[in-house]
Amino acid sequence: MNVNFIHKINLLRHGLSVVLGLFVLMTSWVDCAQAHEGHEGHAEQAPNALAVSVTPEGAGRIWLAQARQGQVWVSLLDATGKPLGRETVVNSLPMKVAADGEARPKIAVGPNGHLYVTWTESLKKPYAGYIWFARSTDGGKSFEAPYIVHQHRDEITHRFDSLHVAANGTITVAWVDKRDLLAAKAAGKPYDGAAIYYAVSSDHGKSFAPEQKLADSSCECCRIAMTSKPDGTVAVLWRHVFEGSERDHAMAEIGGTGKPVLVRASYGHWKLDGCPHHGAAIAVGEGFGYHLAYFDGAGDKPGLRLARMDGQAWVSSPPKRIGDLKRNASHPALLSVADKVWLAWQERDSSGFDIVAMVSVDGGRTWGAPSVMLHSTTKLDYPQWLNLQGQVSLAVNTSDQGLKVLPFAK
Repeated sequence: MNVNFIHKINLLRHGLSVVLGLFVLMTSWVDCAQAHEGHEGHAEQAPNALAVSVTPEGAGRIWLAQARQGQVWVSLLDATGKPLGRETVVNSLPMKVAADGEARPKIAVGPNGHLYVTWTESLKKPYAGYIWFARSTDGGKSFEAPYIVHQHRDEITHRFDSLHVAANGTITVAWVDKRDLLAAKAAGKPYDGAAIYYAVSSDHGKSFAPEQKLADSSCECCRIAMTSKPDGTVAVLWRHVFEGSERDHAMAEIGGTGKPVLVRASYGHWKLDGCPHHGAAIAVGEGFGYHLAYFDGAGDKPGLRLARMDGQAWVSSPPKRIGDLKRNASHPALLSVADKVWLAWQERDSSGFDIVAMVSVDGGRTWGAPSVMLHSTTKLDYPQWLNLQGQVSLAVNTSDQGLKVLPFAK
């Protein structure tokens, strides 16, 4: 065979290999925006029935929140995910509820048994929204009239809400907010990304104090992760826009005295002029600070990372790569109880979707081998951990079987 012909064939094969590699990298950056201002480059999504939230109830049962036909519905399930016949509408007046990917209604149970729900209403103006809150004080039988959490009512971006209830009953709601971006534009000043705002309720959800700004220059469409220490200090983790449009993570603690201080939590130096729709996960560590899991698109090996963040010196451990890059590992979930830490994430390729999980029994220093908890040829929602009276389980909403609750071996 002609040598030049063989050489051309080898070059073609090499070219195809490069193209395939680039395709893998691009598909791992799910929903990555190319517009300068982030989600302005996206088409708004129709509500996705897969996008639900779950939380454990004291008796070992599960509360589920989902959007359906402009209303938020809450239902009670047993420990296996089977409905117990109770379903309650939260907002009697239908509205356009954001429910897709990282945006979805949130649900939490307070230490007093009250049930709390938040959601984002999508307004007529593109990418504008309001953050709504409602509570039930009768075990989910009914909900009081919902109200908007923030006092700022301009028709702008208040979106991607996150809800957390601390052990002392304090309720914190955080969201992505663009009031400062618009103000900077009006003044002819530069402004990167959006901002993180939050509001706190100290009266079990009867009311919220006026919202406060946590940080400027957040990423525009990534979910906000929250957890809290036993003393009620709330930790917030989000993707931030650092100098040079580096989309790494920042965090801050809310509570105690003084203004929250922003600290850098990851150093991948991922330069991206848009939002990747890849929110992080956070859990309290045993005696040292926090466990962090997040997606980093920097370098030639983008993918999930796992790290520990010191709660005093604010120094993170070298991040550990997790998941299969070729199968688009993404959207991690964390749960920590004493020295045991559970991590789960989603993987996908042409063969279908997997939910993968692994556990550490020494505070995240070492980890067991990952195992596939669920495989489906149809689309799966992101994983969510549940601690049901000591039984740790994974909740995953499926396209064909509804909510699956998968006990993790003790």
